[in-house]
Amino acid sequence: MIIGTNWFLGFSHTRLAQDNFIKSYQTRENVGEILTVFMKAGVDAIMGDRNQMLCDAIDDAQQRTGRKMIGIFTPGFDVTGNGPPEEQPEAQFDRCKKLGATFCFPHTTITEMLIDKRDKVIRDLDKYTKMIRDRGMIPGLSCHMLEAITYADAQGADIETYIQLYNAAGFLMQAEADWVMKIIHDAKKPVMIIKPLAAGRLLPVVGLTFVWNTIRDQDMVTIGTTTPDEAREVIDISLDLLNRRVPDYKLQRTRSKSTLDVEQDK
Repeated sequence: MIIGTNWFLGFSHTRLAQDNFIKSYQTRENVGEILTVFMKAGVDAIMGDRNQMLCDAIDDAQQRTGRKMIGIFTPGFDVTGNGPPEEQPEAQFDRCKKLGATFCFPHTTITEMLIDKRDKVIRDLDKYTKMIRDRGMIPGLSCHMLEAITYADAQGADIETYIQLYNAAGFLMQAEADWVMKIIHDAKKPVMIIKPLAAGRLLPVVGLTFVWNTIRDQDMVTIGTTTPDEAREVIDISLDLLNRRVPDYKLQRTRSKSTLDVEQDK
């Protein structure tokens, strides 16, 4: 399991009001508590960009747990060479290294600019992976387009892992779930799954049951949470699923469900 950052930084994939709520709610203290829950459970890798608040929260969680957080960065950069200096790939890779990145994957927006469907290659990829290697980081690819995986594998690209959308709702996916499942299973490198709950559109038990049971042992699941309780919930559900147990957790109670629980009346 990998910690996602959208629910820390304000990328809800629902609406602007929800983005604004996340940004107003998430503080160094709140995020630090969530990260501490994850790290105490052994989930010690985080994916995505960072602002100062998140950097501080990571520092706090590392101090509390005595563990080092593994950084998986997905920078964007200018591929034309005509943008400002701070947006050039060298500058962005330097920034990732300075912030403690172990893995550095060009963001999906960059990956998709480089994909040539006519010739079935990812152009200029070796140039960028060399820059990443030269800075002591491990290169990979952040993908939404499935062609990124198949083309990179076919051309023997110098990458160690992929990021790929995968969820039971088909949210943001560019092909049906069975196609995505096959691409993941055929990938020559491990795959880091993102959006397993379809940005909150699936219950954790539904989304996690699907992904944990249809990926390989070497693949990973990235998930974001808004509170420490949500972090504990997805960890506990995942452990039950991985141990082939039906998840047993306290359910949400509403008046309309009161007639379902006979034991509660005794």
